[in-house]
Amino acid sequence: MALRCCYLYYNRRFSCRHLYFEKKGVLATRDIQIDEEVGADDVKIAPRSVGICGSDIHYYTHGHIGDYVVNEPMVLGHEASGEVIEVGANVTSLKVGDRVCMEPGIPEPGSRAVFEGHYNLDPKVRFWATPPIHGCMRETVVHPAALTFKLPDNVSYDEGVLVEPLAIGIYSAQKACIKPGDVAVVTGAGTIGLVTALAALGAGCSQVIISDYKQGRLDFVNKHYADLNMRTVNPQNEDLLAVVNELTGDWGADVLFEASGAPGAILGAMDYICPGGTLVFVGMPPDPAPVDIVKAQSKEITMKTIFRYANVYERAIRSIASGAVNVKPLVTSRYSLAQAVEAYDFAATVPDDQVKIIIEM
Repeated sequence: MALRCCYLYYNRRFSCRHLYFEKKGVLATRDIQIDEEVGADDVKIAPRSVGICGSDIHYYTHGHIGDYVVNEPMVLGHEASGEVIEVGANVTSLKVGDRVCMEPGIPEPGSRAVFEGHYNLDPKVRFWATPPIHGCMRETVVHPAALTFKLPDNVSYDEGVLVEPLAIGIYSAQKACIKPGDVAVVTGAGTIGLVTALAALGAGCSQVIISDYKQGRLDFVNKHYADLNMRTVNPQNEDLLAVVNELTGDWGADVLFEASGAPGAILGAMDYICPGGTLVFVGMPPDPAPVDIVKAQSKEITMKTIFRYANVYERAIRSIASGAVNVKPLVTSRYSLAQAVEAYDFAATVPDDQVKIIIEM
């Protein structure tokens, strides 16, 4: 269906093409009607690029993530960039034709979490593609202007998609309180581990050691980021602790970012951190995981957690625009909306050499 179907009238219902998650293991692209009114403080956006996230794949293959269960058909996608095609009466920061990316979590206005500065922790936050909220893998979306950010001319739509995962990395680096010259370890070299490593280097780390059992992921790092101080380790072939000790004079890393969510990595994390160091839990394990509290106490390790991000989207955009963080290599495959089901099936195989798969809308 031509995109113009969504330009015609203000605050009308239209039938447009969406990628729909029907039920566990079943996706379809079809025309569907979704009611979305452009409020005075909203903008309507035509998505141009949408990323496939691990959470999308998990819903597709399992039908739920923890307590978030898909009980009825839902549009997937929460990593997106696009073009503004309509603005609300009160919107002055954006105009029709602006290229933008969108922060996908909408907190409840006036909630206690918002007033206390933790809008990402609002229990009533409406986050794209988190049941029962529809995602952005569709021809138009309506979104608050306050959570819609203009892209600089030198930032592409694909890079705009990467703002969302990079925001997680930057937020994690902020939580770690990185100091210039710190050495960091990142366990897990998936998309989130990679953007966290890039953010840690951008925040001042002199060296990042990134580990993963999938050699293809590490080969990707060595190929595309060979010019950065990023040391890769496959624990199947090399002793991670020996590498950490070699690079820190047997002291340990100042910061460890646990980005895999693997119970074994969580349990062993304390071994690699220096006395007085910091551990940031970034990845989410599928089930409760054990933590070595005694070892953490013996080193007085500071443990922190993150949940998505808050107040970092503009910082992520500036990091990309300035060249401080290069996310271009992370886009490894592109598909059209008509090929979206094929793209999800490919992503579900978790190929080692793939980082971010993009749907071009």
